[in-house]
Amino acid sequence: MSSILLAGLVVLATHALEAVTGFGCTVLALPFVTALLGLREGVLVLTVLAFIISSYIAIAKRRDIDFKRYAIILGFVLAGLPVGMLLFRSVDPAPAKKALAAFIVLASAAQLAKLLLPRLAGGRLPRAAAYALLVAGGIVHGMFSSGGPLVVLYASRELPEKGAFRATLCLLWTSLNAIIIGSYLASGELGAGSLRTIGLLLPFLAAGILLGERLHDRVEQRSFSIVVFSALLLSGAVMLAS
Repeated sequence: MSSILLAGLVVLATHALEAVTGFGCTVLALPFVTALLGLREGVLVLTVLAFIISSYIAIAKRRDIDFKRYAIILGFVLAGLPVGMLLFRSVDPAPAKKALAAFIVLASAAQLAKLLLPRLAGGRLPRAAAYALLVAGGIVHGMFSSGGPLVVLYASRELPEKGAFRATLCLLWTSLNAIIIGSYLASGELGAGSLRTIGLLLPFLAAGILLGERLHDRVEQRSFSIVVFSALLLSGAVMLAS
């Protein structure tokens, strides 16, 4: 029970951040929850919890969704998703995870520098590089249900308004995690033990959503961007250290 309580506190904090920004819950919770519950169990549980919070935000804030941008992101991410799902079951993901974490740290630090030092601001990513980020995000999401950092690097330029950013990304996570959860159910990986753990963590998830919703409404646009890239930087650092 102590493991569930500790995992619950992690879920509360990380899912509050998800409710503020529209991403980050799984990648931040992953090192801690998998240490408490085991890698495979932790990924299963966090995927379902991420599906619940993203579904709630996507439905509650559906008027903010940019469906055109959602369709573009989804198309490229879906190209990488099956590759990641296959890799999750067949290879040691540790080397790829370290390389990804290092890239996230460097990219998010660069974006923070541009926000805090406006003279460093540059133009958009080349289109091919932007779409490559989305495909790579699909691969990572298929492996860890946490491809958000790569997708966010794209979405932060294409969806600058905080409400559209959050709602559109949450619809994306809902779509992707529905596919992943369907594969878990079809393969029998999501069993009674995992469902029991999810049930015990639901009150912590609900508290995180309530806290995050209140914070989101109070954050102005520039501060929101700083929070987004700070969360990205933290995500990368956590992945690098774990």
